[in-house]
Amino acid sequence: MKRLALALLIALIALPCAFARENPRSNSLLARVTVYWAHGGRGADGYSRQHKSATGTRLHVGHCAVDPKRIPYGSRVVLPDGSTLAAVDTGSAVRNRKAARHAGRTQDERSALVIDKFFETKREALAWASTNPPFVNVKVIPPNMATVSNIAITNSKPIAFTAPQSAKLTTAGGSIGAMTIANNGPAARPSGGIIKNPLGRLGR
Repeated sequence: MKRLALALLIALIALPCAFARENPRSNSLLARVTVYWAHGGRGADGYSRQHKSATGTRLHVGHCAVDPKRIPYGSRVVLPDGSTLAAVDTGSAVRNRKAARHAGRTQDERSALVIDKFFETKREALAWASTNPPFVNVKVIPPNMATVSNIAITNSKPIAFTAPQSAKLTTAGGSIGAMTIANNGPAARPSGGIIKNPLGRLGR
């Protein structure tokens, strides 16, 4: 009986881990990120040279190839550096996970998904590949899920609060009275009355 209870406990612990690796809607997935390009030597096939993707979308930087059975087309793949890739393409090497099976040192790495990041030139692709680890944890945002975390915040200037002031409201019938704007200035805020945008910048 104790062995049965122990086996059930181990299964309950292992199940969420396996689900997290397989489910694109989970917080994190282990992926082998490879590169392909439109111009320059091997690695550029006839379709990529013409910027043709499997979905019909014209390929450009910021796109990637995925296995659509694991990551649906239209999903956004968020890399550890914060950049986001749009899943619009696929390929046999991506679907059969050849790069992960050959380069993986552990069972998790050999079972990892493959994501192929598109570049315009071979030089750009190899430069990126040489400065980034082959296996990374990525986040996948399904196409039907919109979250504020994937919106790029371009205006990072601080928001300054003005000094207190009063404004008198009037109507056609006469004066209503004075309205006081609460003091959010330096006296009320130790940091000098400035609030910086708390959201970071999240950037194929």
